[in-house]
Formats: sequence, C-alpha cells, structure tokens
Amino acid sequence: QLHLVESGGGFVQPGGSLRLSCVVSGFTSDDYRIGWFRQAPGKEREGVSCISEKDGFTQYNDPVKGRFTISSDISKHTVYLQMNELKPEDTGVYYCVHDRGYYCAGPWDWGQGTQVTVSS
Repeated sequence: QLHLVESGGGFVQPGGSLRLSCVVSGFTSDDYRIGWFRQAPGKEREGVSCISEKDGFTQYNDPVKGRFTISSDISKHTVYLQMNELKPEDTGVYYCVHDRGYYCAGPWDWGQGTQVTVSS
C-alpha cells in the first residue's frame, strides 16, 4: 500500500529557508514520480515541483524557479523540497504527491500535508 508522509513544515521569516521531506513507501519499482503541491488560504491547490526517480527529471512552477530545489535519496526512500528565499506568498499547506500517470502530469495520490508559514 502506498504511503506518503511529509515533515519539515513550520514558521519562518521572509528570506528564510525550510526543507520539506516526504518519506515514500509501498512502491514495487524505482520508476515513479513524486511531486509537491501547495494550497494557500482561500486559493486552489497548485503544483510546485516534481521529480522522476528513474531519470532524475525535475520540473518547477514559475513562482518557485531558482528558489526551490527538489531532490531524492533513494536509499532513504525520501524526496526533499529545499525552499530558499521564502516569501509570504509561499505560505500554505504543502502536499507530497505520487504521480499515478506519466510525466508528472497526474492523476495524483496525496499525502496529509505540512503547514508552511512565512511571515514577519
């Protein structure tokens, strides 16, 4: 059974950094894609980043390019989202997701989410 467990959220001032972790389990191969979505208060969920375990392909949405980095440690079954230069508009619940399709395009399986708050 697939499990996605996020951690690493918290409160940080603008310009600060956080690293989110997603421990994944229940896969039978290394050919899978893990991503991050976020949902700000009063807004719809939006895709943030995605990584393909098999070939290392990564993608980012425009607001986070150059500030966020997605990576994975297969030996630890963990995907990370390093978030630097955080802004108040990065505030939201961050969800780890598994791509049940191809090319990081969904459909998705969802983790429970972790709260990130960026405020002075």
